[in-house]
Amino acid sequence: MDTSELFSNSVYEEQTHLAEHELSSFIAAVTQSYGPELARLSADDWLDESELIDSPPRSAPRNWRAVTIAASARLAHRITFSGPSGDARRTRN
Repeated sequence: MDTSELFSNSVYEEQTHLAEHELSSFIAAVTQSYGPELARLSADDWLDESELIDSPPRSAPRNWRAVTIAASARLAHRITFSGPSGDARRTRN
């Protein structure tokens, strides 16, 4: 294994750890505030948003906080239009 491959693996492992920590913190906060159902939906949103990041997974550090902000925006939209329980009813504008 050459030095560049070791560095690449190290960066990948660090980014994986940072992503796991960011997702875990986000889901814990959503669970505490809105319950496990919305936390599950928000986890899916977070993962969807993480796939939309412009940089390749093994490149420069990724901005996981931006993923959380985007997933939070989806959560806010879901709560606004479905209510805090996340059900399908719509509020009137």
